[in-house]
Amino acid sequence: MSSSDEIYAVHPETLAVPPGVVLSQMAIGHYVSQALYLTAQLGIADLLKDGPRNGRDLATETRTHAQSLIRVMRLLSSVGVFEEVSNGAFALTPLGEPLRADVPDSMRELVLLFTGIGVQDSWKDLEHCVRTGDPAFRRTLPDADIYALAAQDQQGAASFDRAMATFAPQTAAAVAAAFDFSGFGKVVDIGGGTGGLLTGILKAYPELAGIVFDQPYVAERARQQIAVAGLTDRCQVAGGSFFDEVPRGADAYLLKDVLIDWNDERATSILTNCRAAMPSHGKLLIVEGVYPERIDQSAESRRATATDVLMLVCTGGRQRSVAEFRDLLAASGFRLTRVVPTAARVCVLLGEQIPINRF
Repeated sequence: MSSSDEIYAVHPETLAVPPGVVLSQMAIGHYVSQALYLTAQLGIADLLKDGPRNGRDLATETRTHAQSLIRVMRLLSSVGVFEEVSNGAFALTPLGEPLRADVPDSMRELVLLFTGIGVQDSWKDLEHCVRTGDPAFRRTLPDADIYALAAQDQQGAASFDRAMATFAPQTAAAVAAAFDFSGFGKVVDIGGGTGGLLTGILKAYPELAGIVFDQPYVAERARQQIAVAGLTDRCQVAGGSFFDEVPRGADAYLLKDVLIDWNDERATSILTNCRAAMPSHGKLLIVEGVYPERIDQSAESRRATATDVLMLVCTGGRQRSVAEFRDLLAASGFRLTRVVPTAARVCVLLGEQIPINRF
């Protein structure tokens, strides 16, 4: 466990820490997250990639106040992101390494997303969300749709895509290893973003073809990424709204972290459109985290509950349990037949069509 995790994971009964101290540590967690945001925004980790540097030199390069920057660097040194190797000079630690923009598993975009203004402002409206059941943005835009808002902010949408692509290679590898796609000829990735998941699966299954389906403004970026991956011969791109219709005739319809963004009514609409587009043998593949049946103090419970409330404040969606997925699929004409765990923090939930005369 890293020192940064300990801020959120101290258990009084096991470490004999007074409850008041534990609560105070929880209350100041945003100190660290905001310091992370600042240093990620300034690119401090990239400036330290070749070795330790004096804080004053870093301040000169980032056009910041030297002593203030050093104080923030010391805060992050206290939780292991940096190390103060001498008075006012800092080095990057293994924990801080993923903050670099140029490393394969960079977390920089994800840190900027979750600690940035949009998400942080949403959390400030948590009381509104709890009192109304609506996401935070509906306090000022009562009829707004999260995807319509994203379409109006192209720069923010591109940043979101980059953040969501952070774990795409690892997730694709885990899903491709855990679930057998060899029985399918064509897979449509509904809400597939820039294609990171589907291209990873296609690379693992050379006989498989696919379609990435997303909003038109996302689809253009997906075409570019698919070309970079060298898969234009096997992977098409289609633009549209999954609330209207989705591409027809595929063997499998893949939805990764799509349903989590929506309440049950809207999620049912998406699934119903998928079912309408499927041939009789078509299958539904949902790739999402699954809410635990019992909440305890485990890392799994912390991740699931945090993600669930994040959806409450940001999108109006939720993370669902297996039972909730089963009910959601049944309402859309599917039967949940398998839940396949993966090495990533997601499962593959297989849905098969209920015959029309029984639905």
